[in-house]
Order: sequence, then structure tokens, then C-alpha cells
Amino acid sequence: MAATRTLHAEVCIVGGGPAGLMLGYLLARLGIDVLVLEKHDDFLRDFRGDTVHPSTLELLGDLGLREEFLTLPHSEVRSLDVMVNGIRVKAMDFSQLPPPNDFLAFMPQWDFLDFLAGHAGRLPSFRLRRGTAATGVRRAGSAVTGVTAVDAEGELEIVARLTVAADGRSSTVRAATGLEPREFGVGVDVLWFDLPKPPAVVRPTLAYLDRGVSVVTIDRGDRLQTGCIIAKGRFDEIRAEGLDAFKESLARAAKPLAPVVGALDDWESVKLLSVRLSRLETWHRPGLLCIGDAAHAMSPAFGVGVEYAIQDAVATANRLAEPLLLRAIGGPGSALGVTPRDLAAIQRRRLPAVKAMQAIQLQLHRAIARPLDRPLLSNPPTAVQRAALGLIVPAVRGAGPRVIGHGLRPERIGEVIARSR
Repeated sequence: MAATRTLHAEVCIVGGGPAGLMLGYLLARLGIDVLVLEKHDDFLRDFRGDTVHPSTLELLGDLGLREEFLTLPHSEVRSLDVMVNGIRVKAMDFSQLPPPNDFLAFMPQWDFLDFLAGHAGRLPSFRLRRGTAATGVRRAGSAVTGVTAVDAEGELEIVARLTVAADGRSSTVRAATGLEPREFGVGVDVLWFDLPKPPAVVRPTLAYLDRGVSVVTIDRGDRLQTGCIIAKGRFDEIRAEGLDAFKESLARAAKPLAPVVGALDDWESVKLLSVRLSRLETWHRPGLLCIGDAAHAMSPAFGVGVEYAIQDAVATANRLAEPLLLRAIGGPGSALGVTPRDLAAIQRRRLPAVKAMQAIQLQLHRAIARPLDRPLLSNPPTAVQRAALGLIVPAVRGAGPRVIGHGLRPERIGEVIARSR
């Protein structure tokens, strides 16, 4: 049997998603020895979150990467409309935000991750190992001292001063330490699929809401990424009713899609996204920190999962920059470095914003999941409905771009990291 190989790093980050790669890049800019483990050989995964919010564009600007980032293929959306029983409602107007970051950018997540990995890979203290899956953690007493892993050549161990679990909502590292997230009941799932764009020009529309059916559309340039919100656990029943019935319900709810729903010719192209919403009450152990989906699984509502993962990474790098640099100056035998107090401070900073956004998401899902015996809006709206819209829509349109576009506790690149460019 081949001997287990051993690698060493100051910081080992498990998971090459937005949180892991952004944190790895930020720490490597400081000259911190960082090793990122990504279990897949590439970043090509369908239907991953690919909404880049104004706050993320602002952070990329802080890092001097924004202009290059925006040369990659993407689409830009400055307002989000919702069609309710044929009535168009402009729910959010991101052009109210200060320019130049006054829009949402939609970009395939693999392009975003390749971009981050490419810039990080130019830094001498950054290493990315693809095709390397964490299998457990190393311990010294109660402290985590790295991870065990496996790659194409067999087993290996990574010895690290700090381990960061950024390996998603089914985190292997989190499970190995006994940290268990609190699950919140979400009564909906989402069926994702691609449709060609209709031949007639259609105004950008985030969602079509009709009695009992909610359809989400995201412009991907040459196609529409489309989601149908269903009651949780109902996918088998919908399949049993037949593909034609499913397409008819889509065409009724989202009439502009009627000319193109015929392109959906088999169930294999329909992917079930099981919506989960959960969070850890404690994000850390000695030598370990959980961030991103490993700490809090956000629902797809408002597309904020990537935004909050990136903000976790920035908050982590800002807090740990000085202790990690002090340790690097002190040398290998130095007792200086990250303490449990530092890790607890990161959780204290990020958890309130996560809790508040998850509460908003839960309220939205409860409203969507509630069965309706009549349309949300009459067409044309009644006098009472017009009055309600006159009060609610301006309030949402005013606060929404800030709450969704920047998050409830926006992060900015700290001075120590900014000086490292």
C-alpha cells in the first residue's frame, strides 16, 4: 500500500466555489500560503447561482479587477419586472443605485470562478488542487489541524494552521466536526430548464405569477434560463401528469413563452433543485471556520447566495489579515496567529445579515407556497388593489435595490488587503 502523502499550508480552504476562491485570492494577495481543494476537475456545473450583484462588482472594483471582469460575456439588468396575472409591475430599479455599479450582471458561474482562479493562480502563495475531495479532518485534541483527502493518485493529508470549510450545503468538513445546521422548512422546489428566446422581443421579466403557477426567467443572451416553482415533493406528480400538461401550464402562466415551450421535448432537460434554507448557529471550532453555503444555505430567492458567500470571504480576509501576517513575520515556530476569538468575530459580523435575509426569504416562500383560489391581482386591478400597489411598490422599489443589491451588511476590501495590490 502506498504511503499517505502529506501537504502543508498555512490555510487550507475546502471548496473552490465563490467563497473559497475569493478568500484564497484575498489571502494569497497578502502572501499567506493558501491551498484550495476543489473536488471536481473543472467548474462546469449547470444551474449554479450566476447573479453578480452590485456589491460584488464594487468589491471587484476595490481589487482593481472590475473592468477586466466585465469584458467577459455577461448580460446586465437594471430593473426587475414581475407579471402578475398579466399586469406588469416594476418591482426593483437598480439604476437608482450609485453608478457605475447600478445593475445586476448575469454570468455563468464557471466563468466567474475561472476568472478568480486565474488571478489567484498568478500569486506565488496560492495553490489550487482540482480533483481533490476532502474526506475528513485531522485533529490534535479538540483542534482541527487540517483535512484528509483523496485524489486520482490516492489518499493524502493536508496539515494546516487554519481550515476553512467552503464546500457547500452538504459540507464534508462540517459534518466531520459534528457541526449540524438548523433546517428551516421551505415548502417549494424549483424545476430548472433552458428555453430559446421567443421570436418576438420580450421585455426582461424576472417572474410570471398566475394562479397557482410561478415561472422565473433569466436572460442568458441566446436563451432563457427558466424556473418553475412547485410545491415541495410534487415533481413526481407533475411528471405523471405528462410533459404536455407541464408545457401548457407554463404557457398559461407566462404567455410570452408559449411559442417556445415546445422546445422542451423530454424530462431529462428538466432539473429539480430541492430548495433548502439552513444555517449553523456556531460557524467555528478551534482551527476551523465555515463560510458560504457550509455556514448558511440560502434559498434561490433574489439570487443572493453568491453575494453572501463573497461577503463572508471578504469579512474573513479582513479579520484574519493581521493575525496571519503577524504569524508569517514571526516564522514557523511563532505562537502568533488566528485565535478562536478571531473566528467568533467573523460569525458575529456575518450572522445577523444572514438571519435577516433568510427571514425575508422564508416569508416570500410561504407566500408563494400558499394555494390560491383567485389571482393575486385582478385584470384590471380593483380600486383597492391599485391603492395597495401605490403604497407597496414604491416602498419595495426604493429599498429593494439596496437590500438585494448590496446585502444587509455590505463588506468592502480592508485597508491591509487593499495595500497589497
